[in-house]
Amino acid sequence: MAVYTEVPQDEAAALLRELQLGELTALRGIQGGIENTNYFATTVLDGAETEHVLTVFERLGFEQLPYYLRLMKHLAQKGIPVPEPAANTKGEILHRLQGKPAAVVNKLAGHSELRPSVVHCEAVGAMLARMHLAGQDFAMQQPNLRGLAWWNETVPVVLPHLSDNQATLIRSELAYQNHVAAQPAFKALPHGPVHADLFRDNVMFDGDRLCGFFDFYFAGNDSWLFDLAVTLNDWCIFHGDEAADGLHDERRAHAMLAAYQSVRPLTAAERQLLPAMLRAGALRFWLSRLWDWHLPREAAMLKPHDPGHFERVLRERVRQARDLADSLRDAGGVPA
Repeated sequence: MAVYTEVPQDEAAALLRELQLGELTALRGIQGGIENTNYFATTVLDGAETEHVLTVFERLGFEQLPYYLRLMKHLAQKGIPVPEPAANTKGEILHRLQGKPAAVVNKLAGHSELRPSVVHCEAVGAMLARMHLAGQDFAMQQPNLRGLAWWNETVPVVLPHLSDNQATLIRSELAYQNHVAAQPAFKALPHGPVHADLFRDNVMFDGDRLCGFFDFYFAGNDSWLFDLAVTLNDWCIFHGDEAADGLHDERRAHAMLAAYQSVRPLTAAERQLLPAMLRAGALRFWLSRLWDWHLPREAAMLKPHDPGHFERVLRERVRQARDLADSLRDAGGVPA
């Protein structure tokens, strides 16, 4: 969501007219993430003002993007509150700007809840389960591009930038995750389309009301448990406080797990492997943040995330794996 590609206003206006979304009155770059170029685009149609999000994709190509965009449309049509890609008169939802793939979606109402309460965590847990079930009959297939194969490729790239202590941890965890992935229990995990990046800034709330999930451009087919673990690792972890940063918040985690299971109970294999997937989720984001931090791309508005937070999360997940599993079971979040 940094601005890598400067889109001229007249080019954006032409695309919005082609999509029958009205006349462009304002276009402004969005700061925040580091994967794509995003703009808020305000249009006027029949006297009514509407806001959209225009995305220019920087890493994903024309061959990969139909999966993400069609998944969003599929989920929207199943009643899941997600942005719906705008189509032209030919029904095309993938477009071109500055020679790069682009899409336009409706802007969700509300704002991101960066200090979530138990109520917010419950809402996210239940909606995540609904989303997983709604995606079961989505016909397209694409692997999680930031999954195990990417971890195996990327760890050697970041190793020269790490301390000996960090290198030991990342090598050890990668070996562990490869071991887990070879187990029959892992291969039995329920799977389907997952968001894979459902952090607090990718969900909109109006007060306690969940308005929607967005930014599906890391989505892919993976285990639903991994998606839940990634979500727990952001919504149910302490942030910002130096003494507690990276630590697990049992109260919020129990609420999210209970709400998720009220819609889709976890299987025995999922209950067994939740601690391992919490570690996997922490490794994935520590690794991607290390990559972005040490091997950055130039951008007009670029703020790579500090990788230290997810290093702390991973160390805690490794240290407390056994205690965490017992705690969650005892509290009823994960039935024994």
